[in-house]
Amino acid sequence: MKVVILCGGKGLRMYELTEDMPKPMAPVCGKPMLWHIMMNYKYFGFNDFILLLGYKGEKIKEYFIDYNWKQHDFVLDTGSGSIRLLNENETFNITFLDTGIDTMTGGRIKRARKYIGNETFMLTYGDGLSNVDLRKLLAYHRKMGRIATVTGINKKTQYGVLTVENGIATSFREKESSGGLINGGFFVFEPAIFDYITDDTNCVLEQEPLKNLARDGQLAVYFHDGFWTACDTYGDILKINMLYAGQKYPWKVW
Repeated sequence: MKVVILCGGKGLRMYELTEDMPKPMAPVCGKPMLWHIMMNYKYFGFNDFILLLGYKGEKIKEYFIDYNWKQHDFVLDTGSGSIRLLNENETFNITFLDTGIDTMTGGRIKRARKYIGNETFMLTYGDGLSNVDLRKLLAYHRKMGRIATVTGINKKTQYGVLTVENGIATSFREKESSGGLINGGFFVFEPAIFDYITDDTNCVLEQEPLKNLARDGQLAVYFHDGFWTACDTYGDILKINMLYAGQKYPWKVW
């Protein structure tokens, strides 16, 4: 099953870092935030990634092109140039897809359609850390039998707020200031999601697509009460690194 990760935003609220790198490459405890997200998916058996690139996407490409020899111990055959890693637990299968500098989230996903294929797929943001059980999320999605499932988090925040009845969203409102069950990312989608996403590069997943899915009773909500944090600002990154340096990371499942 493919895992699609939104990696194209400019990260204007952490400009201290994103002037030189894309937001998913912000360093968290010595590794890019994106690496932590991918390692959690890999632990649960999902290792086929599509990275939707935009702003400074070449930095993400460069990191993973050099990943084997920079990040691992290895054996080099100088005759053939082949490398055998001594620790293969961190290997990934990655499709790098440039989806435009200014393309919105829905537009980025729509541009990946032919690479995703006609199958169920997972999707998340490149700036959120959580210990959500991804196998349970997928099982819940299949049980509910809807087009889309989103992970719901109880948190007072400015993010999209979900109203839920019997595990199904009845409304989706983006950027509310009041408390409630919010969009925590970590989605599962059926191919029919593409019927809700227009070809417009300005299509925002969190606006009409999710609102219309909720209106049609096609947005299930998986409740997660474990660790979850968004990394939106430079202060968020500093706080995470300060709190968890040298400790077991609360988002780590592997």
